[in-house]
Amino acid sequence: MEYKGVWTLGEARDGEIKEVSFELLSRGRKLADKLDEELVSVILGDQISDQQAEELIKSGADKVLLMNAPALKDFIVENYSNVLQDLIAEYKPEIILAAATSMGRTVMPYVAIKTDAGLTADCTELDIEEDTGNLLQTRPAIGGNILATIKSPNHRPQMATVRPHSTKPAAKDESRTGEIVHLKLDSSLLDGRVKKLGFRKNEGDAVNIQDVVAAGGKGMKKGENFAMIRELAGYFEGAVGASRDAVDRDWISYPYQVGLSGKTVTPKLYFAIGISGAIQHLAGMKTSENIIAINADPDADIFKVSDFGIVGDLFEIVPELNKQLAEEVK
Repeated sequence: MEYKGVWTLGEARDGEIKEVSFELLSRGRKLADKLDEELVSVILGDQISDQQAEELIKSGADKVLLMNAPALKDFIVENYSNVLQDLIAEYKPEIILAAATSMGRTVMPYVAIKTDAGLTADCTELDIEEDTGNLLQTRPAIGGNILATIKSPNHRPQMATVRPHSTKPAAKDESRTGEIVHLKLDSSLLDGRVKKLGFRKNEGDAVNIQDVVAAGGKGMKKGENFAMIRELAGYFEGAVGASRDAVDRDWISYPYQVGLSGKTVTPKLYFAIGISGAIQHLAGMKTSENIIAINADPDADIFKVSDFGIVGDLFEIVPELNKQLAEEVK
């Protein structure tokens, strides 16, 4: 049987489909259209309703493979991997995409090894090679200094993970129709060696999803100067962020880092202050709705993705901006 179709591995918790599932469909739809093949969303969990599955179809899926079972309520990599391997053997998808979340980063390598498939992690771009139909998987390499494009011409399925928030979900089309396939769990696929004992959320993350993020880079020159960034973020009740350069210089701690080796954020407004716009950083913020860049170098790469750019001395511009904002909130 020939390998065909593009799959996205959706995620659900407590019966609710997570936002990243819809982001993946936006990526998958473009690939499926180029291949003229079916886009399938695979959802494993418990008590996920048909109504929720229909939302996946409205967001671009042609088919939803839905497996509800109490044993799948909690993500356990051995169980999910066994189920996915079984589905791959039956349906033979050509491409599988997942989010670079705790789930995706755990289950995708596990499945890739078990199925002898190729896997590229943390992709920033995905495309189809015209002559061969191979998946072109682009990701930063060598510390974010170059972009490497990887393909797996001899192995199927082709597998890739992408960062959450690195693309926006497609607008829902209420007129779209598709098929929901209800799958039954084969209990022999349950591993049984691992059980979930509890869940603890990491409360140490400094940069969360905010409407506004103000981030500083190497141009800040020293850690003390981040005080003006914090002041700026405060006027919007926003979050502070930083580039890898600033973190590497110990001007600010790692939880504030935005980029491929830090966090991916999609705020309504992103201030990039003294940030040159390295590939590594752009991967973490380029999907922000509005980007304002402040940099002394008119040729800085950050201006290529910004909506508004100010060329000048940030040590003059940011204090003046803070001064005017202070006047506005009086």
